[in-house]
Amino acid sequence: MKSLWNRLIKLDRDSSKSLQIQIREAIVNAALERLLEMEKPLPSSRELAKDLNVARNTVVLAYQHLVDEGFLDSRERKGFFINPQVYQDRIDKPRHEDGRELEQMPAWCERLLLKQPSLQRNIRKNKNWKDYPYPFIFGQLDFNLIPIHEWRECVHYSLNVAEMRQWATDQVDEDDPLLIEQIQKRVLPRRGIWTRPENIMVTLGAQNALYLIASLLVGENTKVGIENPGYPDVRNIMSLKTNNLAALDVDEEGVVINDALKSCDVIYITPSHQVPSGVTMSEPRRRALLATAAEYGIVIIEDDFEAESNFKHEPQPALKSLRNSDQVIYVGSTSKTFAPGLRLGYMVAPAKMIHEARALRRLMYRHAPANNQRAAALFISLGHYDKMIGRLHTIYKERWKAMNAAIETHLPMLKCVPNFGGSSFWLEGPSSLDVDKMATALEQKGVVIEIGSVFFMGQDAPTNYFRLGFASIPVGKIEAGILMISHYLRDHS
Repeated sequence: MKSLWNRLIKLDRDSSKSLQIQIREAIVNAALERLLEMEKPLPSSRELAKDLNVARNTVVLAYQHLVDEGFLDSRERKGFFINPQVYQDRIDKPRHEDGRELEQMPAWCERLLLKQPSLQRNIRKNKNWKDYPYPFIFGQLDFNLIPIHEWRECVHYSLNVAEMRQWATDQVDEDDPLLIEQIQKRVLPRRGIWTRPENIMVTLGAQNALYLIASLLVGENTKVGIENPGYPDVRNIMSLKTNNLAALDVDEEGVVINDALKSCDVIYITPSHQVPSGVTMSEPRRRALLATAAEYGIVIIEDDFEAESNFKHEPQPALKSLRNSDQVIYVGSTSKTFAPGLRLGYMVAPAKMIHEARALRRLMYRHAPANNQRAAALFISLGHYDKMIGRLHTIYKERWKAMNAAIETHLPMLKCVPNFGGSSFWLEGPSSLDVDKMATALEQKGVVIEIGSVFFMGQDAPTNYFRLGFASIPVGKIEAGILMISHYLRDHS
């Protein structure tokens, strides 16, 4: 029969947390939930070690840490007790008379909530995608590709006293000057962009930059053009600001310049690798777009999505790098090339726009975490960023070739938009194909795909499109996963 402490302290020996840390956390949680008696000593280190089947020194160190932090009292010849001061500044959770916790939905939630973004159509991602053998998921990164040791070196260095003095204080509306310098001199020149520090601002990823831009530029009467199919999150951001959205056609050269585009005040585009088709905008189309924007006063938001993943020729320079690009606001991110969870992005815009964006950002969260900014600055300055880009390019090219070959061999019944880079393929099935049903069936067999209907504007979106990403799946599993998709399509043709 399990002892009380076996039930309170459940150790996960496969966890990345040490056993000592798990013991400390469990004791803290048990005490704060008032599962321990104040005047009853904790078991001795020998007794607890035996109960939990761990080394006695593990328990000794856990107890000593909790004493040092003021959570436990060590009383000579009596043992360890919960420190009474732990409860002095806490207010217990209110409950009903019968012991049930209080839970209520106040009326103002229905009366005053002006927006309900939860009702918007969004990309659905399986939270447990890492547990599936064939995760053709987009926007995530194979953990084995993250430069862990290099990042740990930069984080460790950023924690020395001299560095901490630079970032530990509130920066108000400023960014780490070292990171701005590295973006200006090392990151942007790779895209042909040469600009001044006052034209750059750090954000919590590209998504945050897009929301800031929309908040400053888009009112209820502003007409915003969005690629169709296109990035759903931007469509949803803009629809919170205006109902005046225009669907912009996309062909094999990128966004089409037509009357719908010319009537817009602001347009959002992904010229390096169009979301979701992967098409790269041609140079003639880019120059024509800039000329049109200048003539009609259109502001272009350029999301330089996966710009450096081009496997047939050198990447096209960013739209922002070309002449007459004053109409362009440029947005970049580290998410797809480093670690999505880091949430560091940046925007390049006229100094006036950056000045106002900083003022707005200050009202929201002041600035991105300064410790992450400094670590990222060191990561770039020490050459790790350039090395990482080269490594990812080599690995992604191998996966792209494997995916391209597998699709050509096993999915001839589908239309695949030709692309020469990025980290995904966009496929179209026969009009009768229900990708929602296919995705559900494939998931039961361990294959995760992305449903394509969410990328289209309007409620009557086609149901026969889907996207396959290859950043999260090892090259050796690509063909087997594609074969399973092929078997489903043949069985349900």
